[in-house]
Amino acid sequence: MAIARLGETIAFPDPESAHPSGAVAFGGDLSVERLLVAYSMGIFPWPSSPRQIWWHAPAERFVVPPSQVRINRTLRKVLAKHPFRISLDTCFQRVMEACAATPRPGQDGTWILPEMVSSYTQLHHMGLAHSVEAWQGDELVGGLYGVALGRGFNGESMFSHADNASKVAFVTLAEQLRRWGFYFIDAQVHTPLLESLGGTAIPRRSFTQLVQAAVAQPGVPGPWRLDPDLERGYAVL
Repeated sequence: MAIARLGETIAFPDPESAHPSGAVAFGGDLSVERLLVAYSMGIFPWPSSPRQIWWHAPAERFVVPPSQVRINRTLRKVLAKHPFRISLDTCFQRVMEACAATPRPGQDGTWILPEMVSSYTQLHHMGLAHSVEAWQGDELVGGLYGVALGRGFNGESMFSHADNASKVAFVTLAEQLRRWGFYFIDAQVHTPLLESLGGTAIPRRSFTQLVQAAVAQPGVPGPWRLDPDLERGYAVL
């Protein structure tokens, strides 16, 4: 099955034409215009270099419905201690750079290239890309970022420099998104962490339909802020 090569025109093949690997196309650029078209079709970028950008739509998509997040007993005990202060959209670029710099098992280097940081920061300034931050005092110890279109949140990456920091950041975000009526948090591919928090795999076609329904709804303009009770860390419990 041939994988489409993108040119200057901002257009993508039907996600259902994807290679068994999940690759839909390669090439093109990381302009905000191209990124927005991709996300609106359920496609995400996975660059290996500035000149080798791959665009993916896996046959199964791993998503977390905000209304179905699971908080087990261990995490509930962590939350009860209020170990972190959680915020939204206070240092987007720092969160991206921390995600890029954090070593990951089995991963040599990072796919979060400087070109991605630049483009996603532009999306952030447009009110479409958002970060979640976990703090201990004045130290940023965890967080995640992603792109929101309509009532769908496309998660991109997370990092943790303190035990449970990314978990607490994630469940706090999920509760806020639930209150705003978001349909899904896209995790792209399976991870044990997000499975433990309620993630589930759905077929690509079902995910594409979910994206279409989400982008048809009005979005929540940025910068985002948590509801006051979530800022205090109580309501997630």
